[in-house]
Amino acid sequence: MLFNSTSFAIFLPIVFILYWFFTNKSLKLQNLLLLVASYYFYSCWDQRFLFLLFFSTFLDYYTGLKMEESKTNNIRKIWLWLSIGINLGFLGFFKYYNFFADNFAELLKGLGFQVNVWTLKIILPVGISFYTFHGLSYVLDIYFKRIKAERNFVDYAVFVSFFPLLVAGPIERATHLLPQIKIKREFSYEKAVNGLRQILWGLFKKMVIADNCAVFANQIFANSSTASGSELVLGAIFFTFQIYGDFSGYSDIALGTARLFGMDLLRNFAFPYFSRDMAEFWRRWHISLSSWFKDYLYIPLGGSKGGNWMRIRNTFIIFLVSGFWHGANWTFIIWGFLNALFIMPSIILKTNRNNLEIVAMNRLIPSIKDIFNILLTFSLTVFAWIFFRAEDVHRAISYILGIFKPSLFSFPQFKKAAFATLILIVFFMIIEWMGRENQYAIEKTLIKKPRILRWSFYGLIIILIGLFLQTHETPFIYFQF
Repeated sequence: MLFNSTSFAIFLPIVFILYWFFTNKSLKLQNLLLLVASYYFYSCWDQRFLFLLFFSTFLDYYTGLKMEESKTNNIRKIWLWLSIGINLGFLGFFKYYNFFADNFAELLKGLGFQVNVWTLKIILPVGISFYTFHGLSYVLDIYFKRIKAERNFVDYAVFVSFFPLLVAGPIERATHLLPQIKIKREFSYEKAVNGLRQILWGLFKKMVIADNCAVFANQIFANSSTASGSELVLGAIFFTFQIYGDFSGYSDIALGTARLFGMDLLRNFAFPYFSRDMAEFWRRWHISLSSWFKDYLYIPLGGSKGGNWMRIRNTFIIFLVSGFWHGANWTFIIWGFLNALFIMPSIILKTNRNNLEIVAMNRLIPSIKDIFNILLTFSLTVFAWIFFRAEDVHRAISYILGIFKPSLFSFPQFKKAAFATLILIVFFMIIEWMGRENQYAIEKTLIKKPRILRWSFYGLIIILIGLFLQTHETPFIYFQF
């Protein structure tokens, strides 16, 4: 079930009404309703994988209880590694089996051995990377005694499978979401309106910006061998806004939907394309994943305590793992490597914490230095996205080489629809810039102005969605991860 589908537009009000009008007297019934709704939501993708979701949930729930009951640290460690091994085993099988099999065959072929590798036609369970990380963070937090094991299975299952975040995040922590699940929730009109406003902006990002950028990004990447250098640059820029509109749009809808049910999810994006260096970019892009790797991989590896060598080594590790987390393809690993390389100057010079505040805080116009740094960071990001988008490494390299041709300085040949999309991108970035000090761009847009102006603005967003939506439902990019 897609957030941008008719079925979700029917599903959400039904669950909302049942939640606030029929089960509002009982927290247990509300949580049970959320669990049933979440499992139904997931079954709309492929009901065959409901058992996998349930098994992963029960495994980590039971592991948490057994770790808390264990009298020795060795027994706790056995339960921890059992959970980690099984969870990563499932993830590895469904997501990476064919990748390792094919690369193993290529390695043997390079050594002079001809082998026939058995590959499988495996369907990747949607959301497996996300709910696996939910469970792993939970058992790790119990092991390190940051939290107590949850004894109510329904409450824990809602934490893992809450439908707004189930298939593409944000990656939640038990320390943040479980306490909200366990307390009685009162309906808040202001919170609900805020949630609807964020849903509206998320739909605009997805259906107007991402889906329209995808049309031209796909065309240019598919015909990169015949495109001019300037068209290839344009294709990379279109994909840059496609993936941002798509993923941050999903996150906005997820956060807004959760707010309708009285819960707050972790913020996942904070206007990353206004970053002044790569360190700031990664504090603002897919925040829940970046913080997950920091807390559960970077710091356990020693973080930055061992000097520059330790910081450099650990930074490369988390970026390479992050790339591999995104998919079983060398393009993602190179994308991770490039981002690690781009962030190295700030790591070595220890300037990675220089840009913690919002750019041009309380000012409309940024400084010349800020503009230069934003454009440089954006350019590096666009370059890395080429590998993320390309089907394989060879095509990514060919795409990049194709940019640096004399035709780079020619005027790109594109249709009027592409020009209209560029205008939409400009409009979108102006709104994002104006709202960059808020949790999402239109959180406080015209909030203190007369209602007629505010509702006219919302009407404009709705009209643009109606005018530029695609004729078919388009899935979100991160569903494949």
